[in-house]
Formats: sequence, structure tokens, C-alpha cells
Amino acid sequence: MPQDRTERRVVVTGPPRHTRGTLGPHRPRTEIDEQTTLGHTYVRSLMRTQLRAALTVLAVLGLLVGPLPLLFAAMPGTRRLEWAVLGFCLYTPLVLLGRWYVRRAERNERDLVRLVEDR
Repeated sequence: MPQDRTERRVVVTGPPRHTRGTLGPHRPRTEIDEQTTLGHTYVRSLMRTQLRAALTVLAVLGLLVGPLPLLFAAMPGTRRLEWAVLGFCLYTPLVLLGRWYVRRAERNERDLVRLVEDR
């Protein structure tokens, strides 16, 4: 029986060997979109930093506004001072605190977007 030295071509059909997740390093956007454990970790990290910023604002607000009733009770004859503090002096710190919180929340979101888009 003579041996045929030319090799015969064979067409192989089947599922592709590489799936979407194994083509390269995992991209965070893919992880978040597919709701994998790593994507869940990214989102949970963002939520944790946003919660930390909110609790910081709440603590500062509590320290700023909380003692005012005790201060007003300690000085009973100062109705004009109470109105001045509540009507004018308290708004500036509240606006600054709100501004800080919004900037902090936006920065946290920008950091996550930078991480997801690999910038």
C-alpha cells in the first residue's frame, strides 16, 4: 500500500475556543455590565465611598446644628440672637457643606468612570 505524502486538508467546525471573557484582561465595564462578582465589587466600592461622604456631611451637620438648642436654652433672653443665628449665620455653612458633598460625590463617580474606561 503506497503512502500518500500529500496531507489532506481537514475543515474543523465547532464552537470557538475563545469566549468573550478570555480574550484578554477583564475590562471593568464588561464586569459591571455582565454583573460579575468583580463588577459588583466596583459598584459596591462606589456606593461605600458615597455613603462615607454622606455620613461625613451628616456628622458635621449634627455637630453644627445639634448644640444650638442647648446654646439657646443656656441664654434665655436672646431671641434676636437666635433668629440671627438660625436666619443668617447657619446658611453659609450649610451651603458650603452641600457644595462640598456634591463635589465629593461627582469626584467619586469620575474616579469610577476613569477606572471603567481605562484612562
